[in-house]
Amino acid sequence: MKRILSIQSHVAYGYVGNRAAVFPLQRMGYDVTAINTVQFSNHPGYGTWTGEIFSPTHIRNLVNGLRDLGILHKFDAVLSGYLGDAGVGEVVLETVAEIKKHNPACLWCCDPVMGDVGKGLFVKPDIPKLFQSSAVRLADIMTPNVFELEQLTSITITSLADAKKGCASLHAQGVKTVLVTSLLPTDTSVNMLASSSDGSAWHITTPYLPLNPMPSGTGDLVTAVFLGHLLNGHNIQSALEHTTAIIYHIIEKTGAATSRELLIIDHFQISGISGTEPQKLAFSARPALP
Repeated sequence: MKRILSIQSHVAYGYVGNRAAVFPLQRMGYDVTAINTVQFSNHPGYGTWTGEIFSPTHIRNLVNGLRDLGILHKFDAVLSGYLGDAGVGEVVLETVAEIKKHNPACLWCCDPVMGDVGKGLFVKPDIPKLFQSSAVRLADIMTPNVFELEQLTSITITSLADAKKGCASLHAQGVKTVLVTSLLPTDTSVNMLASSSDGSAWHITTPYLPLNPMPSGTGDLVTAVFLGHLLNGHNIQSALEHTTAIIYHIIEKTGAATSRELLIIDHFQISGISGTEPQKLAFSARPALP
């Protein structure tokens, strides 16, 4: 059984961060160890919340504890999301570097959570610099949305060709696989782009589901499921298609139930989906041509 270390936010209620990632990955057959960068009562989209952002010292102490147990170097992948503090990001970088030193095959899947179109940056000002200067040289997989891809590359994204240029910029710095989420949405469709450093790139489109408000945590879920399929041996086209099928189904069911939170548990438990079983692929990826 493969092991994943997931370092991102946690909420007591709802499904974002580790709450959106851990259970799906467990259902996909992975042994997941979770380190929470924050602990909030709920995600900030509700307008009010309680809790705190954990200090770099707190996160480092947890990593030290895993090392003392002798399991830190046994992870097959590290998944990171919302950091809360650039100091926490430095701990993540140190941890990934240490694991890779002992296990070069370990993958770091970095979701560079910084902001979104229409919202701008919603992290501390020093976090984008951390991703731009350090993470891009160590991460194997990055899953930015369009806004975050622009922040990482200083390329304005207004077309599929622009998005491919952004991916190429990340590949040139060392990132092997890039998944661009929420790519150029319209009133009728949503797109994603998966790009590999080997030159292949795949584009997929789904109908836009007008949920209001749109549930938080979709990016966290997309990243986790995409990583899970890659670790299961899927190529990027297959991982993109399977991830899209799962995410669309969950958002569709969430909207039908008028739920504010993603119906992750309903999908992965009631439907019996493990992630290793064949999925009905409602959408096909196509080559992202110039």
